[in-house]
Amino acid sequence: MQYPEPIAQLIESYMKLPGIGNKTATRLAFYTITMQDDDVTNFAKSLLAAKRDLHFCSICGNLTEDDPCPICQDKSRDQATILVVEEPKDIISMEKMKEYHGLYHVLNGVLSPIEGTGPEDINISSLLVRLQKDETVKEVIVATNASSEGEATAMYLSRLIKPAGIKVTRLAHGLSVGADIDYADEMTLFKAVEGRTEL
Repeated sequence: MQYPEPIAQLIESYMKLPGIGNKTATRLAFYTITMQDDDVTNFAKSLLAAKRDLHFCSICGNLTEDDPCPICQDKSRDQATILVVEEPKDIISMEKMKEYHGLYHVLNGVLSPIEGTGPEDINISSLLVRLQKDETVKEVIVATNASSEGEATAMYLSRLIKPAGIKVTRLAHGLSVGADIDYADEMTLFKAVEGRTEL
């Protein structure tokens, strides 16, 4: 027995979201049907508004309603430092910390030869243009994830930026606070030893 067409289309739509398989999509579709009409209408409006009203900042690549984004417009931030992240959501994580006061640059992806993602597919060229135009930038902090793709992207950026005389640093990786050494994998331990600091 097949689902009625409206449910089948709704399931198919949910399955287009990352990490949503057939079972989860089916559960979400049936839940959506049981929602109040006002809630469904508001949900649909939120989806449309997010798609219509948000765009990428022309300077840093962050998601924003205004261009340039509020962070790029804020002249009180440290203009000499740019922290490079993979996705806009990473900026939110950094801002929650309330310790970093510089600027950002969003790559909107990482280099991944397996998936066919090269330098032209992510937001690298605008970073290089930005660094050429703005001589106040003294340091680029690469904050890509500690995956093989994140590491490859960090190394690639370092090779491009260092010749311009700009300091390139990488976020420290290793043991998290409160972690036990015997539970850590080899790569985590290697990064912890590599990034050790003097006491």
